[in-house]
Amino acid sequence: MKEIQETHQKKGIVSSDEYYTPLHIIEALGHFDLDPATPCNPKWRTADVMYTKEDDGLKKEWFGRVFLNPPYSRPLINQFMEKMAEHKNGIALVVPKFGTKLFRDIIFPSCDGIYILKDRIKFFDENWVQQKSPICQSVLIAFGKDNKEYIINSGLKGIMLVPEK
Repeated sequence: MKEIQETHQKKGIVSSDEYYTPLHIIEALGHFDLDPATPCNPKWRTADVMYTKEDDGLKKEWFGRVFLNPPYSRPLINQFMEKMAEHKNGIALVVPKFGTKLFRDIIFPSCDGIYILKDRIKFFDENWVQQKSPICQSVLIAFGKDNKEYIINSGLKGIMLVPEK
C-alpha cells in the first residue's frame, strides 16, 4: 500500500478523499458557517459546523456561508458541487479541469467567479503529512457575489475569471 501511495504522489494521482486544506487558505477566505465535506480527523476548524463522511454532508441541510473542499473521487465531486451550485452561497476548492462535465454543466452556469490560484496548494494527507507540490494549480469557485469579493480581498494571489451568463 505504501508503494502505491508513493507512486500516486509522484504521479499526482489522488489515492484518498481525505485531504486537508492548509489553515492559511481557510483564514484568508473569512468565516464559514458550514463545511459539509470535512475530513475525518480535522486538526483545525474550517467552519462553525463541520460534517465528515460519517455525517454524510450530502444528506444534511446546508446553511449559511459554505466552505467546500469536496472529495475528488467520482461521483462524489459532482454530487457535492451540484449541491453547492443549488445552495449558491460559498467557496469551493477544486482542480481546474475546465473541459469536464463538472465545469461545463455545473460550475460555469452557476458560479460567480473562478479564481485561479498562483501558488499550488500543498495539502495535508490523512496522516497530517504535508504533500509535495501537486502537478496542477487549484481554483476557488465563488458562489454568490459576496464570496467573489471575499476571494478577491483574501490576499491569495491569483486571477479571477468571471463566466458569462
